[in-house]
Amino acid sequence: MQVSVLKSDGADSGKKLDLADATFDTGYNEALVHQVVTAYMAGARSGTRAQKNRSAVAGGGAKPFRQKGTGRARAGTIRSPIWRGGGKIFPACNADFSQKLNKKMYKAGMRSIVSELLRNGRMTIVDSMDVSEIKTKAVAAQLQAMGKTDVLIVSETPSEALILSARNIRNVEVVDLTGLNPYILLQHSDIIMTADAASKLEEALV
Repeated sequence: MQVSVLKSDGADSGKKLDLADATFDTGYNEALVHQVVTAYMAGARSGTRAQKNRSAVAGGGAKPFRQKGTGRARAGTIRSPIWRGGGKIFPACNADFSQKLNKKMYKAGMRSIVSELLRNGRMTIVDSMDVSEIKTKAVAAQLQAMGKTDVLIVSETPSEALILSARNIRNVEVVDLTGLNPYILLQHSDIIMTADAASKLEEALV
């Protein structure tokens, strides 16, 4: 398939980019996309909660007082959950929330997402989004000319000037291909992707 390549101000550059139908024109598999996004978000969970059960609490090796004759309820250790400072009965513990997802399924899910974005007109291919100097106003003017307010800018190697210029604009995010994931693609209303990034993404999702 051929896709029109626009300039950074939204004007037609007159260029066409050849993209593989197998990557950018596949059917939308909603169930697979849900699984891919869920697996990504689950993998981002830290799971570092920690509480101590009675075996993990320090001390309590000796019987606190004799079994009989004190008038108190018998006790074998100060680590008992019914004692103040004792262990918790059902403690929260470290957990690994990551879900197994094959590379083949991940790539298929990513292909499904980018195809749907391109099909619905939510993905725009541009020749470049680089700016000559660090100036937020310059990037804001480019996005305004293209009619984009909630946008993810994907570049193969975004310049520092572009990253710094865009970071103070609300709902605008700049990532390279290594930072691209299924969740971030669906988080924004529009995607602006450079032609170089689209070609590299096509190679990565084969």
